[in-house]
Parts: sequence; C-alpha cells; structure tokens
Amino acid sequence: MNTGMNTEEQATSGGQQNFSPYNHTAAHSNHNMTSPTSSAAWQELAAEAERLKTWTSVAASSTAAGAVSEIEPIKAAGLYADFSRQAIDAKTLAALVGLAEAMALPAQRERLFNGGIVNKTENRPALHTALRDDATAPLMVDGRDVRPLIAAQLKKVEAFSTAVRAGKRRGVSAQAFTDVVAIGIGGSSLGPAFVCAALAPCTNGGSGPRVHFVSNIDGYSLQTTLATLNPATTLFTVTSKTFTTDETRSNADSAAAWLARALGDDAEVRDAHFVAITADVAEARRQGYREENIFEFWDWVGGRYSLWSAVGLPIALAQGYAEFERLLAGARAMDRHFLTAPTARNLPVMLALTGIWNRNFLHMGAHAVLPYAERLAMLPRHLQQVEMESTGKSVGLDGKALDYATCPLIFGEVGTNGQHSFHQLLHQGSDKISADILMVAASQSKLEGHHQKLLSSALAQADALWFGRDAAQAYAASADIKDETERRTLAAHRTQHGKRPVTLLVLPRVDAFHLGALIAMYEHKVFTQGVIWNIDPFDQWGVELGKTIAKSLLPFVDIATNADDAVPAHLQATIAHLRRAAND
Repeated sequence: MNTGMNTEEQATSGGQQNFSPYNHTAAHSNHNMTSPTSSAAWQELAAEAERLKTWTSVAASSTAAGAVSEIEPIKAAGLYADFSRQAIDAKTLAALVGLAEAMALPAQRERLFNGGIVNKTENRPALHTALRDDATAPLMVDGRDVRPLIAAQLKKVEAFSTAVRAGKRRGVSAQAFTDVVAIGIGGSSLGPAFVCAALAPCTNGGSGPRVHFVSNIDGYSLQTTLATLNPATTLFTVTSKTFTTDETRSNADSAAAWLARALGDDAEVRDAHFVAITADVAEARRQGYREENIFEFWDWVGGRYSLWSAVGLPIALAQGYAEFERLLAGARAMDRHFLTAPTARNLPVMLALTGIWNRNFLHMGAHAVLPYAERLAMLPRHLQQVEMESTGKSVGLDGKALDYATCPLIFGEVGTNGQHSFHQLLHQGSDKISADILMVAASQSKLEGHHQKLLSSALAQADALWFGRDAAQAYAASADIKDETERRTLAAHRTQHGKRPVTLLVLPRVDAFHLGALIAMYEHKVFTQGVIWNIDPFDQWGVELGKTIAKSLLPFVDIATNADDAVPAHLQATIAHLRRAAND
C-alpha cells in the first residue's frame, strides 16, 4: 500500500517507530493510579496561579513583562501553534512539564502505541494510531498480530471505493451510484462528516458520488435526504460498532423500506445497495449482510477515533482512496511528532498542558474552538465528542470520585459568524473562557480581499481577548461623549479586562494531509489530559443510562397507547399533553 508520506511527514517523523508488542497483563497492572494533586508539580502550579491573580490587564501597546507567555511557537506536521497569549511564564511551564512527567506521560504514551490496556474500564487497548501506521513489526492484541487485519480492511476500502467511483460497482438496475447515504451516529458519523465537508472542494474532478450523512433518529433528517435521491443510483453505508445502535438501525430499516418500494423487496436489491461497517461482523451477517459487503473494524478502536478505519469509507467514496491515504499520512506525521518531540516542544502535549493550566488552576470551565475557515466549520462539533466524551469524567482510574475538575465545556462556531453571536460573552462575560483560534494561510476562495479580512479578524479577536482594553483606553475611545459622568459610565461598559487565553493554530491550507494532522493533534491532546487527570479517556459509560430509560419510556409516548395508568406519575401530565398536542 502506498504510504502517501510527503516531505512534511518525513521532516517530522523522527524515524520509523517499531515498538515491541506490549504485554496486556503488565500494561493493566502498571496503570497510573496516582492523583495528580498529590504531586509536587501540582502544588507548585497552584502557587503559581495565586501569584498570577495579581496580574492586571495589559494593553496591546504595552511592553510590560508578562504581556505574552514564554512558550515559543511550535511547528509539527505542517501545523503552527502560537502560545504567546497564555498566562504561562518559564516557571509555570517548567511546573507543567513536571506534572506530565509525574503522571508518567512518556510511559503511558508508549503503552498507547504498543497496544497496552489504556482503556482500563473495558480492559482494551486503543489502537487508532495503528490504523494509520506504516510500520511492519508485529503489533499483538490478544496473541494476534493486528497489522495484517488492518491492511486487509484498508485494501477492501480501496477496492470498493475505487469500483464505485469508476462506475464498476453498480446498483441492481445496473446504473452507477451518484449518491451515498452514510447512516451512523456519534463517532460513526461526526468524524467522517467533518472530513467530507472540509475536503468537499478537493474532490478529484467531481468524479466521486455525493455523500450525505444521516444520524439523527428524527425521521425528518432521513426523509429530506432521500426526497431528492434516485433509489436506483443510491448506495447506503450503515456504520455501527455493535451494529445494534437504535438510531442507526431505525434509519437503516427505513432506508431499506424506501429502496424496496422503488426497486423491490428482495436480497438482491439490499446486496447491491447496502454495505455494513462494524466491529461485530457476526451481527451484520445475522441481519442479512453478505461477507463481501461487510467492512470490519475492531473493539480496540473507539468510535470517536475510528475515522481512520473502514469507518472512513464515505471519505474514500467522496474523495478517492488516494486522498484518504493522504489523510492517514498527515495523522501519522502527527503521531511521530507526539512520540518523539520533547514535552515542552510537543504540540499535542502543550495543548493539553495549557488546557489543564486554564481549567484546573485558572478555573475556566469552558473552552471555545473558533475556526476562521468555512471548510472547518464542523470542527467544533467533532471536538465536542472527541473531548467531552473522552474526558468528561468525574471518577478516577481507581474508581474514586475526583476532587478536581476535568474536561471544560467545548463549544464554538466558524469565524467571523461567532463574532456576531457569542463573542460578547468571550470578551466581557463574568467567566473567563479560553479559546483556540484556527487560521488557514492560503485562501480557500478566489474572491479578492475576503481572505485578508478573514485573517485580520482572527488575529484581532486573539489580541482583543488577550490584551483587552483598560479603563484609560476605553475612556479615550469615548471622547465624543461631552458629559463627563456619561463618558466615564460608557468607558466602564467599553472596558475589556483581557487575559482570556488564546492559542493560535495555523494550517498552510485545508487539504487531506494537514486535516489528518489536525485531527490527530486533538486526539493526542485528549489522551495526554486523560493521563494527567488519571481518568479513562476511551470509555463513555455516561451515555448508557439515557438509552436504557428511553427504551422503557417508548411505549408511553406512542400516541396510540392508552395505558395512562402505567405512565410514571412524574411524566403523566407531559405525556398526556404530547398526545393531545399531536392531534391538535
């Protein structure tokens, strides 16, 4: 298989990493069970945070010490990060690096890449990095080398996507596929949907089918998607790790019924128009999928980290397999940087450490992701799952409740739209909120002047958030107000205290390689924070309860059900209203 490595990847690879297989039993027993708060570095950081409470707003024109942080910009896999707008000096940086070392980050990182048990509560490795690795040394999971399994599935993705794009794989009526409906939810949809949206303009000559993503159980989503499609030229990919996810099964069943009404209800139609992507091949077979129409990934691949596997089939269908390989190559370049760069010069690690500093010591409960690039508009949504589902935990690896904060609320919007929405809160809200501002160096359009205004807006927001505007500047900016009392009152309203931490991230362009590097960067940020917070970033037990309750309530929300006495007392009024309102 062509690795797709380019010069940027070679420059950041640090040589091929062929780690020896890791013993699962040893990996499990060596999991860090230490609270970070017990480390000397944590105590030092707490003292540093107290010292920083004396900081005042620093105007943009000021050269006062502390105006910018002492972290030098970091370049990795073609990406550039500017940490100068972080409240971190050399002493704080040293303590943050010490915290990572105290929590055994280097050892845990090797455990991640070597197949050790890093998903402790489910007793599994998390080998999404192996999906994009080009190493050949055996990588053992439960006594089996997984590299041949990965290679076989990627070859199957390549063959299938190439055949569909070339018009060789056709529907039951012998017409080429013009549209693909990718059915899945969560990690089975968000990552591939983000990549397809970001790379849509890159589609090779428009030769690929149009790809539509359907995830929500709300029937309106599927209905409106299918309304404009031709059943004879529509292919469905159904993605579910367990292949029992309720939303996905319901949408797939409804899609199959739509197809059957137009083309006939027989196995030949389904075989021609449906493929399954799952970690439970037996369940897919049980539901009637033939072996050649089943693409496999594995339980050691978390859903939100799975776009690098056969879950990325919609990407290969939309962009072509060569572009999918370039996506893998970009992620691989970031993997090698993460493995080899020193802690203080390691881009994902520094994102994680600045995040921990802002969350645990400066007590910022929210973090904004602000991409100043329309093609990255879906990034905040993807990161909401990658970050909040991974580190939104309140129990440590030892099963005890944590006495410190973990993941902040992740939210965001594409720039400059957000400036006319929630940026008021970012600048002057009662709570300080940190932010990542992402820029793309090369213009993504041919319209004159637009890109320059976009970049200047991004840089302006970064400076306004960090440097702010002090009372004297606000007073000077209100010179047109003649009444002194009114002027001072208005100046108070126009004052911006700044010190909202911002990391500037720059991509040279939005292409498959740099997009892969960007996504992998955030994955490794999350892993690093999971290690330091001493939590499991690969499970998601918090989503189970709602699913269980929903199943028990399903009979009561059916408007044809009249068993009012069986409805739980606290829901009787609301369910009764739902039934009446549906018929009004």
